[in-house]
Amino acid sequence: MTYSNIMFETTDGISTITFNRPKALNALNSDLLGELDRALQEIIGNEEIRVLVLTGTGEKAFVAGADITELAKLDTLSAKVFINKGLSIINKIAELPIPAIAAVNGFALGGGLEIAMACDFIYASTSARFGQPEINLGLIPGYGGTQRLPRIIGIGRAKELLLSGKMISAEEAYRLGIVNRTLAPDALMGEVMNIAREMATKGKVALRAIKQAVNYGLNVDLPSGLRIETDAFAVCLASSDAKEGTSAFLEKRKPLFKGRLIP
Repeated sequence: MTYSNIMFETTDGISTITFNRPKALNALNSDLLGELDRALQEIIGNEEIRVLVLTGTGEKAFVAGADITELAKLDTLSAKVFINKGLSIINKIAELPIPAIAAVNGFALGGGLEIAMACDFIYASTSARFGQPEINLGLIPGYGGTQRLPRIIGIGRAKELLLSGKMISAEEAYRLGIVNRTLAPDALMGEVMNIAREMATKGKVALRAIKQAVNYGLNVDLPSGLRIETDAFAVCLASSDAKEGTSAFLEKRKPLFKGRLIP
């Protein structure tokens, strides 16, 4: 499939989606979101893909937000359709059965930060900048910013960023817990691919189970969350990956996981 607003490639079980509108700082518009949706559908349907990496073209931007020229044309109804469509696509990242890593190499503002937060974790260049500046336009985040950010950094800190619209450095994002690691710009993708390759060697059934147990468990009380974990453990134990993993341990060799999510 041909893409114009993103680059999509897969090597050794690792897919990389690169937002590719450098003249617009990779800003989100309908065309880019549509291509992102198609790429995610390809990933969901391909059992050989085990990890997804998202990044942006160039050093200036991961995604610098929504395309304001497109937003300015929307009325109430079309705005709701636009936002719902984009949100459903971004939610697919969070719900992928494989790990999704954001490699933030520049501005991650507005929808860019919301995409990054939908990933399982974020590695950032030391030159990266983060923020939810929608309030400066008389708007609020529409792709999950008011919901994911407080869950990551707490209510007070999230409100400070959301209500002020201020932009923060990668170092501050790391201190707040938005970012897992900061790296020199020329080291970012190498380190992201190292962790992606490591995860790609793991069992796909267990990768999905961990994501689901964490994501679903955070939205329920502790006893319910523990039941989610118990059920997920039982499913994993019955999988071919678990049989391979335990056999490899007993035989003192490295496991070769080939388990599938779809028979």
